[in-house]
Amino acid sequence: MSILSNVCLLGKGALAVPLAQLAESGGQERPWLQVLPWLVVVAFSVLLGFIIAKWSRRDADKKILEGAHEEEKLIKEKAGLEAETIIKEAKVKAKEELISMRDQFEKDTADRRREVQKLESRLSSREDNLDKKQEQLEQRSLELDRQDKELKARSLAMKSKEDALAERVSKQIEELEKVANLTQEEARNQLLEKLEGTMEAERGVLIRRFQEENKQMLAAEAQEIMVNAMQRYAGDCAYEHTTYTIPIPNDEMKGRIIGREGRNIRTIEAATGVNVLIDDTPEAVVISCFDPVRREIARLTMEKLVSDGRIHPARVEEIVAKMKKDVEAEIHKAGQEAVAKTGVTRLRQNIIQLLGRLKYRYSFSQNVLMHSIEVSSMMGAIASQLGLDERKARRAGLLHDIGKAVDHEVEGTHAMIGADLLKRAGEEEDIINAVAAHHEEVEKTSLLAILVQICDALSASRPGARSETTELYLKRLEQLETIGNSFEGVENCYAIQAGRELRVIVMPEKVSEEKAAVLAHDMAERIEKEMRYPGQVRVSIIRETRAVDYAK
Repeated sequence: MSILSNVCLLGKGALAVPLAQLAESGGQERPWLQVLPWLVVVAFSVLLGFIIAKWSRRDADKKILEGAHEEEKLIKEKAGLEAETIIKEAKVKAKEELISMRDQFEKDTADRRREVQKLESRLSSREDNLDKKQEQLEQRSLELDRQDKELKARSLAMKSKEDALAERVSKQIEELEKVANLTQEEARNQLLEKLEGTMEAERGVLIRRFQEENKQMLAAEAQEIMVNAMQRYAGDCAYEHTTYTIPIPNDEMKGRIIGREGRNIRTIEAATGVNVLIDDTPEAVVISCFDPVRREIARLTMEKLVSDGRIHPARVEEIVAKMKKDVEAEIHKAGQEAVAKTGVTRLRQNIIQLLGRLKYRYSFSQNVLMHSIEVSSMMGAIASQLGLDERKARRAGLLHDIGKAVDHEVEGTHAMIGADLLKRAGEEEDIINAVAAHHEEVEKTSLLAILVQICDALSASRPGARSETTELYLKRLEQLETIGNSFEGVENCYAIQAGRELRVIVMPEKVSEEKAAVLAHDMAERIEKEMRYPGQVRVSIIRETRAVDYAK
């Protein structure tokens, strides 16, 4: 490229001279004739420069190509040397690995050979042991065959001896029957009668002994459990009210309560559903109703009217409506308090409301809500000591009398009504059975039902819990004496200590000492089955022999 550039510059310089001359000639004719030679020279110079540049570039490319061939040759030689080196190293490494693998193979083969030898020795020793055991089994089989033969021989000998013995026994029985003048059947009957008398005496002794032992072992434990349960809950005593007496300031208030032509008192009775009794009793009005909630609403209404002084039908209806709301709120509050006090959870609102209604319900002068809380507390205490589910026991105790909240509205016993209510409320089956069975109306299916019955009796029979009418008291004493007199051999029977003890005097010639214990046990069982009573009844059997003579 540099040669071509120089030739172009040379041509350019050569052309510059004629161009200058042409410019100087100005207006001469045919000026291009003067420039033409120079143009030829320039063209020849350019062509010559191009040829020279082409030739020089060819030589340079040839030199570069020769250098590339030499470099390629050197690279090939170097690559061949490196390849030979790598091949030699690979052969050496492969040879070393082959040697290592051969050594390892020989080692593994030697180990395997030793293991095979050990296994062969074990198999050999095992074969020897099996041979020995087979020999022992064969000897044992021979021994068993020999013993079997001996046993068969002994069996034949024993059979012959048994036959001979049976023949001798038969002959002796015949001789005994002749001597005793009794047949075998008659002798057996006499022996059984004697044994029966002996067994009866022993039965009485055993019963007395077991009773004493059981009393000593179980009385302390049972008393401790029940006393602890009762001590944990100290409930107040409440007395039944079927009527309420409302004090009034003067007799004029009676007339205002009655109202013109009795419209006020009729409005009160119609709105509350109670009977209002106004008699000659000074400064008092009596409210009577079988429904405790309606009776409570009427009492509050009457007290409000008497304190307010404004008594007319519209005012009566207004006060009754307000008192109903207040009583319903008090019922719900009482139910919530009972649930919180016993620790029972997840009760439906209708069941809580029914529990609150028990606050105004009484049974034999005992408040039913207080009784239910007391039973729940006792059951929890006893269940914890017996290892039962305390949560479920408390729940069953609290709900066992839930039927009494509606027993004046629904037909049936309170136990069955309560069981039906709890069933519809989705309670568990064992709790439903415990409620239904606590008065023996259905069969008990769990210990929980038995525990409810026990704690219900404990709460009802504790001192001061209930009052009993004279008629029921006398009827219970009469039933005790009737049961006592129904047994054979009883001469006289007396119910004493307010029905806590049944004292029985028996005929000594008909009732022995041993039979007296049996009689007391049977009599106590019958009292338990046929009677309902608070606490326990003691059965005392008195047997005495009197010898009377006269001196003349």
